[in-house]
Amino acid sequence: MFQLDINNAFLHGDLDEEVYMKLPPGLSAGSVASYGQYSNFICHIQKSFYGLRQASRHWYAKLSHALCSRGYFHYLNDYSLFIRRSGGSIVLLVVYVDDIILTSDDLEEISALKLFLDNQFKIKDLGVLNSFLDIDVAYLPSGLLLHQSKFIRDLLHENNCELLSHVTCPLDLNSKLKVAMGDPLPSPDTYRSLVGKLNFLTHTRKAAMHLLRYLKGTSDVRMFYGNSPSLSLSAFCDSDCDACPDTRRSATEFCILLGIHISWKAKKQPVVSLSSAEAKYRAISKVVAELTWVVQILSDFDVDVSSVVLVFCDNQAAIHIAKNLIFHERTKHIELDCHFVRNKLSNGLISLNHVPTTS
Repeated sequence: MFQLDINNAFLHGDLDEEVYMKLPPGLSAGSVASYGQYSNFICHIQKSFYGLRQASRHWYAKLSHALCSRGYFHYLNDYSLFIRRSGGSIVLLVVYVDDIILTSDDLEEISALKLFLDNQFKIKDLGVLNSFLDIDVAYLPSGLLLHQSKFIRDLLHENNCELLSHVTCPLDLNSKLKVAMGDPLPSPDTYRSLVGKLNFLTHTRKAAMHLLRYLKGTSDVRMFYGNSPSLSLSAFCDSDCDACPDTRRSATEFCILLGIHISWKAKKQPVVSLSSAEAKYRAISKVVAELTWVVQILSDFDVDVSSVVLVFCDNQAAIHIAKNLIFHERTKHIELDCHFVRNKLSNGLISLNHVPTTS
């Protein structure tokens, strides 16, 4: 895998709209007085640049056009993914704003693509992928490791938590947070920044929130992806009924495995559920929706998921609701989109299975 960075990416976009702006700092009306006697000058923008709302969209359009002209296709399941197939080889390109990851079994095409992009935009070739969006990559003969050790250490240093003792659990199991708990913070921005960074850590850590003391003791925990993974797709889902004491809304949690974890989420449900079975059923619908997308992505990679995907839930009543296509007084209010599960069951994509809570 290789990594590239596009120099001044947003400056390459072409504007479709008519955009004007005030004179930038350092460029006064006096310095352009030769253009007229007016003191209130404005600029007519002819190219996209940083700060415009549409800058990222125009940059993506420019990059997409360039890649498509070279035989790459972006797929409807993920517009950040570009694929080129030629002579039995495949090239995968993933873009995040101006950062690019390349991988292929055709090193000649990799070199040719780098030269092409450099001629089009000017790139910085960062070589073999070692770090991407603060996620570090380590290579082993049997696979690779993903971790955020440096990000965690910087976070601990930034919040003066380097001398704290660590704990083994990410959150106090005996506490339930409420909106009105605690005293107002003297610096809310610091807290918001910390929460945002903790949330970012969920890219390589499966818990929803991580306290800094927990992170201190587990900063070197890594995710291992073997080079001979199992292609058996499965999923587990759950919900914490009435998890929020303020809104009484439940929380959905799920993880999807392709031999190893490839997708996970923990999020509060948008509506109040009237029973634990209903809350679990909503959790099933969320994981099945994610599974449908994962199967489509895998098909873009030519990975055939022909076998039925096993979905595990610890609530028999929720499984019964999904498997029995009947009108029931206690479930008639559930939104129609949740019954998406029934459609995928009848199509043979998934199989719902009970798993004990203790397992």
